[in-house]
Amino acid sequence: MGKIYYVMGKSSSGKDTIYKELLKRHPQFCTIVPYTTRPIREGERDGVEYYFVDADRLREMQEAGQVIEVRSYNTKCGVWTYFTADDGQISLEEHDYLVIGTLVSYQALRKYFGGEKIVPVYIEVDDGLRLSRAIERERREEEPKYAELCRRFLADAEDFSEENLAVAGITRRFENRDLCECLSEIEDYIREQTGSASGN
Repeated sequence: MGKIYYVMGKSSSGKDTIYKELLKRHPQFCTIVPYTTRPIREGERDGVEYYFVDADRLREMQEAGQVIEVRSYNTKCGVWTYFTADDGQISLEEHDYLVIGTLVSYQALRKYFGGEKIVPVYIEVDDGLRLSRAIERERREEEPKYAELCRRFLADAEDFSEENLAVAGITRRFENRDLCECLSEIEDYIREQTGSASGN
């Protein structure tokens, strides 16, 4: 029976980089591509980071009973919805999966599939470092959205509060001060859980 290794953390914690590097090192992991109604960003590809859909498509999938969890955010750029669907991508009888997402989404998948099948990989970074990373990344955008950056930063403080982490049962944390060290710790952790992932 396979497991879902769920990578999460506040914005600009380096979770995207860690997720992509783990996939590169461990091609045995399958992925679950989430959905969103937000506009595609520069460098993103439909079906890779997300499936980019409209509200009508979301409604169709909800009516078909395919939506596992759904979250909507009233951003500075409008309402953006993110969701995970049981759309044929997931077969725990055959595969292990590596997924990236939010604490709320993690809890929903844990409830849907069962706690023994979902393994949290929570990434932490000092808030000051995260903010400087976020500003630098936004500065590189063709049209920087600093107000939305600030909204996300403040929302993360609430979403990933110590109380919420405790409720979600998050006890193991991976400090991303040094990317190589952090990746090594995560790989050791995955090996403990499966005995199948290697650090090569």
